[in-house]
Amino acid sequence: RAPTWPGVAAEPAHARGSRLAPPPAAFRRITSSCFFTSQGVAMAEPSVRRAHEADRPVLERLWLMFRHDMSEFGGTLPGPDGTFRSERLVSALGDPGWAPYLLTLGEHPAGLAFVRGLTGPVRVLNSFFVVRGARRTGLGLHAVREITARHPGPWEIAFQERNAIAARFWRRVATELAGAAWTEERRPVPGRPELPPDNWISFAVPPAPAA
Repeated sequence: RAPTWPGVAAEPAHARGSRLAPPPAAFRRITSSCFFTSQGVAMAEPSVRRAHEADRPVLERLWLMFRHDMSEFGGTLPGPDGTFRSERLVSALGDPGWAPYLLTLGEHPAGLAFVRGLTGPVRVLNSFFVVRGARRTGLGLHAVREITARHPGPWEIAFQERNAIAARFWRRVATELAGAAWTEERRPVPGRPELPPDNWISFAVPPAPAA
């Protein structure tokens, strides 16, 4: 996972805690509609929206960036055509139990998120990625809040302990969303005994109060 707080990638290894200190002083959200990078450059208002088939070309490009970032931690190499496996992208756009999301800053695509398990008892944030130029802006946490709120109920997210930045980020997410009411456990990677176990955090997101 890319070593930049907080926009880090998330996925179980086979598909590919403690509180975090406050965000760095360089991160500032000055107004309700303007985010700033760590260099103090103003960025457009973030948006998180459900992706559709028409978004496939953009998602495919973001997916390549995501898988490239993740290859550092799983040793994954692209295929002979220069692309990475994309079964999850196909499922996200075509399976009724999945939901793909596109993260944007103004007119610029800035990340993706795939949710699975919508037809089952537990939602899983299967893939999550923020492009490097949009990291350290608060977009990552903002996107997770938005997405989990749209699918209330039990949630699970996997990460690898060796990706220290991601581990801190996801533990912070769990604390932000669920307070102390979250758990973490290590689970073997199915079919990959040579890999270290994945860390899985679990928490619940309540439905929004009735108006």
